[in-house]
Amino acid sequence: MSFAGKVWRLLVGIKDGLSLLFLLMFFIALFAILSSRPSPGVVRDGALFLQLDGSVVEEASAIDPLTALINQELPASQYQARDLVAAIDAAATDKRIKAVVLDLSSFTGGGHIHMQEVGDALDRVRKAKKPVLTYALAYTDDSMMLAAHASEVWVDPMGGAIIAGPGGERLYLKGLLDYLKVNVRVYRVGTYKSAVEPYMRNDMSPEARENAQALYSSIWEEYKAKIRKARPQADIERVTTDTVAWLQASGGNPSKAALDAKLVDKVGDWEAFGKHVASIVGADPFDTSPGAFAKTELKPWLAAIEPEAPTRGLTGGGKTIGVITIAGEISDGEAGPGEAGGARISRLLDEALSDNLAALVVRVDSPGGTITGSEAIRRAILRHKRKGIPIVVSMGNYAASGGYWVSTPADRIFAEPETITGSIGVYGVVPTFENALSHWGVGSDGVATTPLSGQPDIFSGFTPEIDSVLQQTVEHEYGVFLSLVAKSRGMTTQQVDRIAQGRVWDGGTARQLGLVDQFGDLSTAIEWAAQKAGLKKDGWQVRYLGGGTDPYLSLIERMLGGETEAAHTTGASTPDLFATVAGREEERLAGALQGLGRLLESRGAQAYCLECAPETPAHPSATSPNGRLAALAAWFGR
Repeated sequence: MSFAGKVWRLLVGIKDGLSLLFLLMFFIALFAILSSRPSPGVVRDGALFLQLDGSVVEEASAIDPLTALINQELPASQYQARDLVAAIDAAATDKRIKAVVLDLSSFTGGGHIHMQEVGDALDRVRKAKKPVLTYALAYTDDSMMLAAHASEVWVDPMGGAIIAGPGGERLYLKGLLDYLKVNVRVYRVGTYKSAVEPYMRNDMSPEARENAQALYSSIWEEYKAKIRKARPQADIERVTTDTVAWLQASGGNPSKAALDAKLVDKVGDWEAFGKHVASIVGADPFDTSPGAFAKTELKPWLAAIEPEAPTRGLTGGGKTIGVITIAGEISDGEAGPGEAGGARISRLLDEALSDNLAALVVRVDSPGGTITGSEAIRRAILRHKRKGIPIVVSMGNYAASGGYWVSTPADRIFAEPETITGSIGVYGVVPTFENALSHWGVGSDGVATTPLSGQPDIFSGFTPEIDSVLQQTVEHEYGVFLSLVAKSRGMTTQQVDRIAQGRVWDGGTARQLGLVDQFGDLSTAIEWAAQKAGLKKDGWQVRYLGGGTDPYLSLIERMLGGETEAAHTTGASTPDLFATVAGREEERLAGALQGLGRLLESRGAQAYCLECAPETPAHPSATSPNGRLAALAAWFGR
């Protein structure tokens, strides 16, 4: 018994020790989570420092903590446009902030609408008599749009500026598919529905070229007009029409060329830039590194102004106006945020049915996607409309195809001149491999009781009957699309068909055609919804359905060393002008992979706009070269 007692006491001691250890680990983890969150107490007098080391988006993509920890790498940073606008607007009126400083050295861009929204916010800072300063190693189209709104634009001596304009070539896969003996069966309605062309042609069709030329020309003219308005001294025509001569005149020195064309105001490195900023906002008493200045970074500033509060700086108190965001490609499941999973968005809308919303604003920034996902979202919006509240749509960069499908319940549609919309058309693509299998000596045989037995069969091919069924299904869904638009816009289906056929329109033309009611941003749409609901000024508040940040994100960033705002690198890890241009080749590779992946994915009929968004990976983690090579290997390994 003595031995057994000793063993028992040993086991109890081990149990108690493990309990204390796990309890200690719990409190350490709790402390780490709480201490890793941005603290409003970090806000100091000086500049609001925005180091945009990523892209500006409508809705930031969710980060999978497990994937990030396994890969030991965070996805590329994403900044929600409304967060940046809220932060900049708060800085314009806060006495602690003496200037707004943007470091655009690692900025990867954003949509035209988002650039203009952030640019307008920077204008409001300047109207408040506060300087706005930007610095970059290489300015490109999107970063130049932001810099145009600054009071001082600096560029590194080793950098420069290049403006490419919209457009470019994309890959067409028909020759490759023929070589692989893959038979791509295309079912579509719409002369201009070009999303299927990469699978059925080796070049752009005349109809698609006509549509793209008109669309990109309109967007390009709007871009140049906004640059001229924000920075009249910039010689944008010289830079974009005779680029070689412009650069040669400066001896091939990109930074000097940018200065001569008045795209930038000063040439200097980060240390010189920081000293200049410090002369305006004061020195940083805690940081003596080259180029340091007194500053408050974005995350603690957002925590201080509480951007996730229901009002989000618009109005306060009273009834609630709900805002649902439909951003990214529309699918059927729970994808998102950052992707528009139809089931997820429908669930968020249904959960808000009991909240007695005074109005619903649908923010759409989507090139479309599946018909079934789009219809699920539309029906969820209609459930709110049946309660008698105003439904307003605010279009962002894109609201085309499925993005327009979900907009049809609106009482009023707001867009911007550069918004890409329309693309009213439907298609389906299915690859079959009967030719490839026959070439490899693989046969198929069987018994059928009806023409549809065993169909669709991607190995033996489709029968004429299943081909007809699929084409008629697509034609029916196109008819449904026309009817939805006709009812929403007060037109006949014949009138809609004339401006549909998959054709893509810019916001200005769409307004003339009646697809859009008026120009205005999200704030304008919200204010109209409040007026339509009969709400008094300052008698309402805004709540973003499904909004909020991941409470563990800051901890993951700290663990993986992702807090890049804490210290500015001196340029060793930021891309110069050559690297920036070369980096676009990686984007083309990513686009090619996505096009191939789309062909093999199990999807239903699609309402998707090829011209709307650049074909980049849906998840931002795929932006690294390693991620793309892995994706390439994965595709060929399917």
